[in-house]
Amino acid sequence: MSLASRVTRLLSGRSHEPLQWTIVTSAPKGEAGEQWGDTWFARDLAAALRRAGQRARVVSRAGASGDRRAEDDVVLVLRGLRAVLPPLDRSNVWMLWVISHPDAVSAEELRSYDAVFAASEQWQAPEGVAVTPLLQATDPNRFAPPERFAESTEVLFVGSTRGEFRPAVRGALRSGRADDLRLYGVGWTDFVEPSRVTSEFLANEDLPAAYAGAEIVLNDHHRDMAEQGFLSNRLFDAVASGARVLTDPATGLQETFGASVVVFSGEDHLVELLSQPVDEVFGDDAQRRSAAARIGERHSFDERARVLIERAQALGASHE
Repeated sequence: MSLASRVTRLLSGRSHEPLQWTIVTSAPKGEAGEQWGDTWFARDLAAALRRAGQRARVVSRAGASGDRRAEDDVVLVLRGLRAVLPPLDRSNVWMLWVISHPDAVSAEELRSYDAVFAASEQWQAPEGVAVTPLLQATDPNRFAPPERFAESTEVLFVGSTRGEFRPAVRGALRSGRADDLRLYGVGWTDFVEPSRVTSEFLANEDLPAAYAGAEIVLNDHHRDMAEQGFLSNRLFDAVASGARVLTDPATGLQETFGASVVVFSGEDHLVELLSQPVDEVFGDDAQRRSAAARIGERHSFDERARVLIERAQALGASHE
């Protein structure tokens, strides 16, 4: 659709008709993609778009160049490990949301999109390309505190190794709470005894109960993402579930989460924190519920969908 046609639609008010969205993830297709957090992130976002009256589907990175993309009003690419470049002769709106690996994103890639969002309020895009901050999010319909918190001694970590002995796990295993660690993710037998791995996979639908039911949830970041303010999606989901969270430092962490997460400055500090009674480290149950409600309200996928829809409409996306 030409720019003139889009403007005509906007002036006539027809731009507010439901749009057809496709969300492109960086995950591979098939069973392998089911283990990627990006896949579930995209599905939660698609559900929020549908609640807002839009039409939305999710495809893996293999579907980015499919013939059906020409049928879309909006293509939203979730930028992960690999770049996806929009077709030069497109007539629809393509938007990019950089949610991870910002160091791999080039100015040329950013400029190829009609709009760019970044899951950081601090990131300086290459060559000063304009981006709109849009932090990661949670679905409070799924991630919410239980009616009553369970008594638990479980220290939970859910995530792959990323090819390294991640500091949150290594610190937990050095602590006196090593036997309380419940470790989920692929690749861990390269670093720990197989008996230390609870399972390679924890189903996404089981995550809310796992976060809410643990005594402590551990988190850490890629170094470049922490430095540039790309806060882990695990933080949003865990806090929205009412979890007690220990995490490594990250730029912008306090501004977003305040005292609802506790920061360990290094492995030694993590070991020290894990040795203390939880009531001395974390807030009480009322504070946990208050933090969960705040994150669920301010950082829901419904809020993110609202921002994305407004931008798509401003760009003149419309369905023929």
